[in-house]
Amino acid sequence: MSESNRSKSSFWRSLGPGLIWAATSIGVSHLVQSTRAGAMAGFSLVGVIIVALILKYPFFEFGARYAAATGKSLVEGYRNIGRWALWLFLLIALVTAVVSQSALAMFAAYLARYAFGAEWSLAATAAGLMGICIGLLVVGRYRGLDIAIKILLVLLVLSTIAAITVTAPRADLSTLALWPTDLVGTVIPFAFLLALVGWMPSPVDVAVWSSLWTLAKDKTTGVRTSVADARRDFMVGYIGTSVLAIAFVSLGATVLYQADVTLSPAGAVFSTQLVDMYSQTLGAWSRPIVLIAALATIFSSLLAVIDGFPRAIARTWSNLRARTDAEAETSSGVLYWGSMVGFFVIAFFVILAFVGSLTAMVDLATIISFLTAPVLGYFNLKAVTSSVVPPEHRPGRAMVILTWVGLLMLGGTGVAYLISLL
Repeated sequence: MSESNRSKSSFWRSLGPGLIWAATSIGVSHLVQSTRAGAMAGFSLVGVIIVALILKYPFFEFGARYAAATGKSLVEGYRNIGRWALWLFLLIALVTAVVSQSALAMFAAYLARYAFGAEWSLAATAAGLMGICIGLLVVGRYRGLDIAIKILLVLLVLSTIAAITVTAPRADLSTLALWPTDLVGTVIPFAFLLALVGWMPSPVDVAVWSSLWTLAKDKTTGVRTSVADARRDFMVGYIGTSVLAIAFVSLGATVLYQADVTLSPAGAVFSTQLVDMYSQTLGAWSRPIVLIAALATIFSSLLAVIDGFPRAIARTWSNLRARTDAEAETSSGVLYWGSMVGFFVIAFFVILAFVGSLTAMVDLATIISFLTAPVLGYFNLKAVTSSVVPPEHRPGRAMVILTWVGLLMLGGTGVAYLISLL
């Protein structure tokens, strides 16, 4: 086999963790936040989204880089910083886990009921969908997750491309701006701007999941992923996530912007409004296309979240209790399944009791993600530039500078937001 063919074979074999990361990211941030951004302000927020994607890129890339370079997860990198860093990450993960899984399960249940025209109980439908996800993970483990995500992403990409193709002639790019200076605080609430950036493309703590999925891929295939392949795999997922973020803004801008309709503040209801608006604007034939895109978006994200949070929390708790990496890896398996069942039960009762408050909870979670992004981003930078990572695999000067720019800009904006609350 030639060197070129070996390189291609290695790359295709390594594909997986980056796509699962993309599936996690293409959820509420895209279907709801990005589409709502387009519906509120046309293409005015495209510049904000692109800036957020550029500034946050290093934070996420460091997860795949660290795992491939060291054979360890970012959790171990945080442990090397100090136990306090592990405790802080665990606290952030626990708070966002409950809100994220509950919201995604509710969204998926709402869309499923809408798709089948059924009057099933929302909580029971959500429990059924979460049960399907857990069943896939029990039967297929990482390989099942990998295959299911790839199928869902193909459906998502094809349906989104079809939707963009038919709406492109309606696009009015006159609203396109690098920064919507005149709109922030009036048309665009500052809190929404933070919520949009907070989960665009996803919370920074998901970088830990990326490192864990890289290790799971290696364990499943029995082949250690090279740093180059891990970075390329992540780049494919990141570029795809970024393109789809702009695509969903375009959907909101071309279908909902300037439309004489009151948009629901509830994300699940908003997603069905989007489907209805397509049917009214383009014809009934477009309804299944948009519905498939919406369902694939939320279900793939729900599947990845149901695996990601327990995987990260189990590894973190194991590292807090264990004295060695071997002890941590041995105990994390039991904690993983236990955490998965625990979050299933908690999410079910949250949906049952607080379904009317979930949108506010999601907004709170996204703002928390925005405010903690500089802290976790710094942890990732410190881990990947530590002595544990071989010098040749540490980020270059340009990447480090970009990381610091992102830390300063996100941190400064977060401080400004906190001051505005006083």
